[in-house]
Amino acid sequence: MLNTIRGTRGMAVAPHSLASQSALAVLREGGNAIEAMVAAASTIAVAYPHMNGIGGDAFWLIVPDGQPPIAIDACGPAARAATIDAYRAKDLAAIPTRGPLAANTVAGTVAGWRKALDVAARFGGRKGLARLLDDAIVYAEGGVPATASQAANTRSKLAELGSQPGFRETFLIGGAPPRAGQRFRQPKLGRTLKTLVEEGLDSFYRGALASEIARDLAAIGSPVAAADLATYDAELRTPLHLAHSAGDLFNMTPPTQGLVSLAILGLLDRAGLAGVEADSADHVHLAVEATKLAFEIRDRHITDPKEMTVEAQELLAADRLGPLAARIRRDSAAPWGQGRRPADTIWMGIIDGKGLAVSFIQSIYHEFGSGIVLPSTGINWQNRGASFSLDARALLALKPGKKPFHTLNPAAARLKDGRVMVYGTMGGDGQPQTQAAVFTRHVVFGQPLQRAVSAPRWLLGRTWGQTSDTLKLERRFPPPLVEDLARRGHAVELMSDFDETMGHAGATVRHPDGTLEGASDPRSDGAAAGF
Repeated sequence: MLNTIRGTRGMAVAPHSLASQSALAVLREGGNAIEAMVAAASTIAVAYPHMNGIGGDAFWLIVPDGQPPIAIDACGPAARAATIDAYRAKDLAAIPTRGPLAANTVAGTVAGWRKALDVAARFGGRKGLARLLDDAIVYAEGGVPATASQAANTRSKLAELGSQPGFRETFLIGGAPPRAGQRFRQPKLGRTLKTLVEEGLDSFYRGALASEIARDLAAIGSPVAAADLATYDAELRTPLHLAHSAGDLFNMTPPTQGLVSLAILGLLDRAGLAGVEADSADHVHLAVEATKLAFEIRDRHITDPKEMTVEAQELLAADRLGPLAARIRRDSAAPWGQGRRPADTIWMGIIDGKGLAVSFIQSIYHEFGSGIVLPSTGINWQNRGASFSLDARALLALKPGKKPFHTLNPAAARLKDGRVMVYGTMGGDGQPQTQAAVFTRHVVFGQPLQRAVSAPRWLLGRTWGQTSDTLKLERRFPPPLVEDLARRGHAVELMSDFDETMGHAGATVRHPDGTLEGASDPRSDGAAAGF
């Protein structure tokens, strides 16, 4: 079992240890948590390429000490040419999940980095882009040791993605998937990162680099064009808020499912979770039943906020959550339909010595996104737009300029005892559930932070690499608990002891005396790093 990492001047948690170290180096040099996160984000975009990259989207939740939290929506909209009629004209009943037609939304990640650095300057941030992207450039050009996760995912997805433009050239070594530990290089991506340093992050969307990206996209047949890039920018948001008995909880606004994560915790707070035993069948059952109700809210309401008919914050009101919590039965499982498509991503958390805390998430949706890699820039483009529907009546109907639904949601909390906590995970439907597991274990039941992250987890529905909608349990849960849940009507499926299906969680906490602690997930390749 990993030990909780502690410090006083800075703490970073990431699912790849190189990203944690990039963040820690910036913190040691006097950079703030936001600047350190840009360094970590650029490094992990190179070092964990099957899970994220600069061709994807990102969301930020920034919690300054004693000031209101700030959210950044770096989600790109559908291209102007991405219309239902255009897909129907190709005799398609649904948007493909892979290939150029899946690459139908603008990549927002880099615009999010730029917006975040604007915010960083308000808190004394002065680090130059050359310093923040230095590790990523070195790793792209010189290579990083491929992780076992990257190696396994390349092997498992090769038959599906091997025919996509640029995939074999970029992700294979000598015509074969990389071995764990083998040096993996991305020279084209390294050149693109250098261009971002030389021309500025805005060059991704406007200027010479944007023109090159647009030519690449056109060459492989993506609907995204230069005009789509030129009109895009990330946006500042006021995060969603939940009044919890333990304190104030925050998460990302739509089009993410941040509302789901908060609703689960709000429902559990009202359903008497604090009165049951931690990690018991009651604990898991209540969390699963709250998840089903929260997913009902999601599937009824959450889309591009411009098209929602109700304010997301209203859905977290006490008079909304109370009646829902009353529907939870302790002795039996409610019916369960079908989850969303699986997804993967990365979550990272950083808190600096002045108490500035950042919860951050970055993704290309499915493993390797659309599977296409742009021929001259080396950018692996996301397939987030595959979540749109070609049914014009659907909540998630495709429309030019519309933002796609996102499973991504970074979480944070200001607790009544003075602690500040940032936490999160990767993993589609699993994200809000794992957040609930980590939060309830640590905050409601008082478990040590690392134990809350490492302990056996559950997952209702789908996450990355999985397509079944069962209640998945890691085998470390005791057999009597598994049998109890089955008796209550849950369709239980057992997974391995530390199953990557359960996501890569992490958490960082700042205590009232200024001490910091961080916990990383043994299911990942990550680390908590502090000083």
